[in-house]
Formats: sequence, C-alpha cells, structure tokens
Amino acid sequence: MTRQILALAALAATAACISDPGFRGVSGVRVIDAAEAARCSYVTDIRARPGAYGPFAQQGLEYSRNRVLDLARQSGANAVVFTPVVPGEMVTEITATAYRC
Repeated sequence: MTRQILALAALAATAACISDPGFRGVSGVRVIDAAEAARCSYVTDIRARPGAYGPFAQQGLEYSRNRVLDLARQSGANAVVFTPVVPGEMVTEITATAYRC
C-alpha cells in the first residue's frame, strides 16, 4: 500500500512539472529585439527571479524565461524583448517587456 501511495505521489509530481510552462516552454509568444518592438504595441513589463543558482543556474534561467513568456501570453502579448544580461555574471532577476505585434 505504501508503495502505491509513493508511486501516485511521484506520478502527480511529474504531471505537475510537465504541465508547468517553465519546464515545457511556451508557444504563441516569440522573442524579438528592440527594433522589431518599435512596430508593436506595448502590453506590460514582466520580472522573474531564477529559483536556482550554482550548478543549476542555467536551468533556473531557462525556467524563468519560459515563465516570463507564459506571463506575457496571459497578458495578451505575442512577443517579448528580454533585457540583455552580461555573459558570465550571476543573474538574479530577468526583466522583459511584452508587446502585441
């Protein structure tokens, strides 16, 4: 019985991760540059903090970028301009501007 409960808990946790846009990515929103954004309508500014650092920093950044794309989509945007980050520096916050193009 305990094994069945543990298996169900593991399955539920896996399902939650699969449905989380931070893990699976976001469709319908593309990343553009500032020049492209000039032809679009501003929607909102979005901020996200990576939840992982050290050896998992890259995964934390990717997760946060996907969450920003999802928040943009929820706001009615279909394009995002991410604020550039300095390569090699620790990123503690990801900022972006969402647009409707």
